[in-house]
Amino acid sequence: MNKGIRQRLDEVSDRFEELERMLAEPEVIGDRQQFQACSREYGELEPIMRVWRRHQAADQAARDARDLMDENDAELRKMAREEADRAEAEQKELQGELQRLLLPKDPNDERGVFLEIRAGTGGQEAALFAGDLLRMYTRYAEQRGWQVEIMNAQDGEAGGYREIIARIGGRGAYSRLKFEAGTHRVQRVPATESQGRIHTSACTVAILPEVDEIDAVDINANDLRIDTFRSSGAGGQHVNTTDSAIRITHLPTGIVVECQDERSQHKNKARALSLLSARLLEAEVEQQRSQQAADRKLQVGSGDRSERIRTYNYPQGRVTDHRIGLTLYHLDTILEGGLDEVIDPLQLAHQSELLAELS
Repeated sequence: MNKGIRQRLDEVSDRFEELERMLAEPEVIGDRQQFQACSREYGELEPIMRVWRRHQAADQAARDARDLMDENDAELRKMAREEADRAEAEQKELQGELQRLLLPKDPNDERGVFLEIRAGTGGQEAALFAGDLLRMYTRYAEQRGWQVEIMNAQDGEAGGYREIIARIGGRGAYSRLKFEAGTHRVQRVPATESQGRIHTSACTVAILPEVDEIDAVDINANDLRIDTFRSSGAGGQHVNTTDSAIRITHLPTGIVVECQDERSQHKNKARALSLLSARLLEAEVEQQRSQQAADRKLQVGSGDRSERIRTYNYPQGRVTDHRIGLTLYHLDTILEGGLDEVIDPLQLAHQSELLAELS
């Protein structure tokens, strides 16, 4: 086991023991929010610790068996050799499992996605190819038991789509489809080509994780500055002689709201908090939209033929993923939704990169 992975396991072990102690402390148990956070983290680390302890037990068994291999009894030495081999094989298997468990997890992996396909270079042929890509992803989603919902579509002049946006809902959709983002290139003879020449067209694909529905904003009281002042509006003698109006400043964002409509300071505060919550919600949704727009720009590039991640060559029945140098001669199968043949190697390559960083 390399030094980087061993160091990470030591850190996980120390943190796991710390969480065990914390979860037994009355102060933590009495704090619901802290208890839930600690319990969640404990649950995430527990599978790693379970495998790590099995690895340590196998390591101890291998060392004990090797000690017995120096005995004079030939039968005992043979048994010790077999036991050492079994323990070492188990260690190797568990080490691979530990490496996978230690890989950093994408927080969006379990989400559904918004799939966006846009015709790029190639005119009508690119629009037709966009339709082919939508069919491919729809077939793949059906095989996985995911739901597909068309959100918006702009039809192409001769068929297909200039732009198509769909929601694919299903657990783990993003973990599989995120590798599809980029420019897809097609090489084939268009139906309108009288001389049989191969044309090259392109479409861009963006895969955006579906964000959680935000139906409430938690407001930390420590983030608020609440000022009272005398109402300046109409309302009679009472509001003019008491500080019933409320001004609330949300310190992290600088958003300021006021309410002085009611004679009751309590009611004014409740209304001001409601207004603040609505404004914070609007700001959070806008931030998510901005992040999605940035993700989309990074994913799709310009739509030029040269910026491709994958090529679909119809005359040769070939699909080539240029990121990992993968070439498959199963074009028809892949276009009918057999994308696992492409996605599985991409995931393995991605895991290898993460393991190299971890090491």
